Amino acid sequence: MKKTIIFLILTILLVAGCGNKPQEAKPQEKKLRVVTTMFAAYDFAKNVGGDKAQVTMLVPPGTDIHAYEPTPKDIAGLEKCDVLVYVGGESDAWVDKILASLTNKKIEKVKMLEVVKPVEEEIKKGMTTHEEAGHKEEKEYDEHVWTSPANAKLIAAALRDVFTAKDNGNKAVYAKNCGEFTSKLTELDKKFKDIVAHGQRKVLIFGDRFPLRYFVDAYGLDYFAAFPGCAHNTEASASTVAFLINEVKQAKIPVVFHIELSNEKIAKAICEGTGAKMLQFNTCHNLSKEEFDKGTTYLDLMNRNLSVLKEALN
Repeated sequence: MKKTIIFLILTILLVAGCGNKPQEAKPQEKKLRVVTTMFAAYDFAKNVGGDKAQVTMLVPPGTDIHAYEPTPKDIAGLEKCDVLVYVGGESDAWVDKILASLTNKKIEKVKMLEVVKPVEEEIKKGMTTHEEAGHKEEKEYDEHVWTSPANAKLIAAALRDVFTAKDNGNKAVYAKNCGEFTSKLTELDKKFKDIVAHGQRKVLIFGDRFPLRYFVDAYGLDYFAAFPGCAHNTEASASTVAFLINEVKQAKIPVVFHIELSNEKIAKAICEGTGAKMLQFNTCHNLSKEEFDKGTTYLDLMNRNLSVLKEALN
């Protein structure tokens, strides 16, 4: 009897097993390969590309883009990419030379500096410049176009169009992603305008480089800083520090800013001489490795800027 029962069970299992066809492995979806040189471009591409794009960033987290040099691995990655997103200025001037040496001539390029209307670097009163060391300053365009949410929307739209041109099958996805990201940028823009409208002052002090021309222009703010945006200086002249200390004291400015990945020395000196509070204003050109690993975004960094700006203007 037991043998009969066991035989029946085995027969049922065998028949059931034969009725199930093995699952065929689905072919892996080919994603749009996007390479970016710096963080803001990386974040914009991630937002627009979503799960249809494989986005990589060349400049390692925690590294100043001005000090970066591409590795052979980076160049190999560029050879395989579909789209390259970069600043298009002095900070990544190496890009055009490398592109000329690649065999892949089908790479679509997005130069952020060409997507928006660029403005010239500004030399403000009190700044330490190369001219003080006997070097003539040449005209340069401010490269930090992404610091304005309005410009970020233009860059996102340009990415949407290029991604669609390279991968038209996912046109609706890129349009949807871009629309959602643009809505968030519009809300961010409104918040900055509200803070500025209700602020008691309109002047910012940076004991650092000032890569935020597009930002202050967008919101009608003025500023004083130790260096222009693309300056290579790390040591300010005594006259620059004295000038900034005097500005803080005279206008009773409560906050002195430094930017991310800065040594903070000049901002600290100004704060020690005035009693002002030192805070970080994120330019979003890069972020720390810890922040990158946590998935910190452009919107996260800009939302931090909302709170520090409010404190600086009141």
